[in-house]
Amino acid sequence: MADEPMLKFVRVDQDYPDKREADARIADFAEISARYAGGKAEEQASRCSQCGVPYCATHCPLHNHIPDWLRLTTEGRLREAYELSNATSTMPEICGRICPQDRLCEGNCVIEFAGHGAVTIGSVEKYITDTAWEQGWVEPVQVGPERGQSVGVVGAGPAGLTVAELMRARGYDVHVYDRHDRAGGLLTYGIPGFKLEKPVVMRRVQRLIDAGIVFHQGFEVGRDATLAELCERHDAVLIATGVYKPRAIKAPGVGATGIVEALDYLTASNRKNFGDAVPAFDEGLLDAKGKKVVVIGGGDTAMDCVRTAIRQGAESVRCLYRRDRANMPGSQRETKNAEEEGVEFVWLSAPEAFDGEGSVAGVRAIKMRLGEPDASGRRTPEADPGSEFRLEADLVIKALGFDPEDLPVMFGAPELSVTRWGTLRVDHRTMQTSVEGVFAAGDIVRGASLVVWAIRDGRDVAERMHKYLREKAKAAAANKVAA
Repeated sequence: MADEPMLKFVRVDQDYPDKREADARIADFAEISARYAGGKAEEQASRCSQCGVPYCATHCPLHNHIPDWLRLTTEGRLREAYELSNATSTMPEICGRICPQDRLCEGNCVIEFAGHGAVTIGSVEKYITDTAWEQGWVEPVQVGPERGQSVGVVGAGPAGLTVAELMRARGYDVHVYDRHDRAGGLLTYGIPGFKLEKPVVMRRVQRLIDAGIVFHQGFEVGRDATLAELCERHDAVLIATGVYKPRAIKAPGVGATGIVEALDYLTASNRKNFGDAVPAFDEGLLDAKGKKVVVIGGGDTAMDCVRTAIRQGAESVRCLYRRDRANMPGSQRETKNAEEEGVEFVWLSAPEAFDGEGSVAGVRAIKMRLGEPDASGRRTPEADPGSEFRLEADLVIKALGFDPEDLPVMFGAPELSVTRWGTLRVDHRTMQTSVEGVFAAGDIVRGASLVVWAIRDGRDVAERMHKYLREKAKAAAANKVAA
């Protein structure tokens, strides 16, 4: 047993990479945790119990071979660990940074159940792939023999980028169409640098460009081409736009200046960190500096907003959420990070109105209590009469989640079928929409979800598209012979 490289969870304590002190990290947008150093990743990987049924892998949407690459890491075989990690994920270092491991792999670690603290899977995953980039182990996309068929991908987020890579590797010409001036979707413009530094995303994008994938930036389907026109250009089309329509608050005063959407706010911040000119930020509307900020919502986007406001130099930052801490949808780790950085959480509270003459000056809110469970099993918030209160605010950020945009109208494609939630309706066997040769994946099908699920959906739809295109090529060849 003494020579056994694994099973050290009894003797080795759980140890995440050190976080910078809160006072230091709120001064910039750099990631708050360093990478493991000096054999620490190997030591932490050695805590894996190598259990017979790896719940960490089964609860990972990508079903990553986690125990296997933990063992390889422990044995110092980092290149093999990277290759195994890369076999199931197109973006392992990104997932290692932003996945809610506490709800997925680490939250289902067997030794966590036994009271020893989960293996630090995400931090090891980040270490493995960052090392691979530094050592030159991340190879160019291996492009297969050219097939003479092309694929159009609408949306350059994680689902679209995954499909672009996998289809290019199969030998297809791939064109990616995106409304932004940089690829990456929410990875680039939605998630702040303190969780995901942008060079990490840009090097992935550059790898795809180097593989011959063509990116059409600033391209809007419906404005620059209809969906039908894209179908004429390509043998198959993927819609992977994500969901970007912000959920509204219905309350008096909600239209006042200074009440802004979360994604507008985060995009402006990320653009400034790229060095872009952002008039709405430069004029003060989307800059929290010196302001009393109230963020409404309790998900990961709300956490991104409160932590961004702190870094912009807000006078105060409060997060108003209608449920309690135990029932918030966002990561508990992110909540803890926010509290360390000076964010105040106002639990069991909801806005009733916004006051101010022209510009917002305050949020009138009411305390909530949790009633009976709803259809999802979560206890329903109910207003507590007589508990009204007011928070001063000169910047209010609405972070209540996102719904799908009206794609049939936007794309000039009324034949595109949607569900009652506005997501695209697909045949789940083929992942095709109601339009022949048009596929869909990611949040535009499943609703607002996690990056790791978008990557999984991209991996799945690439297989379906490949099968469809092979059959299409065979049919074309048979028709040619018959003619």
